Amino acid sequence: MTASIVSAPEAAGTDITEAQISWRARRRQVRELRLRDQTSARLAELDHIASILNEAADFVRMGWLQHRWFAYRDDTGQIRTVNAYNAKQMTGHPVIEACLVGAIVQAAGGLSQIRTQVVQRAVDLTWHTLFKTPQEMIRRTPAPVVRTQRVQDLTRWNDTPGRTAHDAEQLLRRSARAAKSEADMRLRAIAREPLAVS
Repeated sequence: MTASIVSAPEAAGTDITEAQISWRARRRQVRELRLRDQTSARLAELDHIASILNEAADFVRMGWLQHRWFAYRDDTGQIRTVNAYNAKQMTGHPVIEACLVGAIVQAAGGLSQIRTQVVQRAVDLTWHTLFKTPQEMIRRTPAPVVRTQRVQDLTRWNDTPGRTAHDAEQLLRRSARAAKSEADMRLRAIAREPLAVS
């Protein structure tokens, strides 16, 4: 018995070379996919920032203070306050009040998170919400000295005589809405630009 090889009939108009994507098209597709991945990561970050800012607003509503970053209850039940320079004293104790910036840090997970990108960007967004119009918002990462100045600006704003917990809460809520608004704007931009596959 002889074995014979049977090949499938070739469909009309198909050619192996037609099915392959050119290297330019592949490179363009990889670039577009990378951009979409970056955009997805930014959208997730904006959602996380909005969540942190809303939680910070809830925290300020329950307990807000001026001229210090945090108030905590020590082992004896006494209420103690700390600022940026001696905040480590409160390690392991429950925070019961916070200023504007302290509330952002606390909402993000506490002092261990203070230098994380999401906390830094939440502070940046809050600063922009307070001092800039939405059209002037800067989407780049500022230098460390600029970030420090922004924290100082927010601290001065928080400590202004006559400022209230309601003012601080409203600023945090507006900042959370700004994060959501930016995310929505990016989603609309994605929807207008379909991924090229050829």
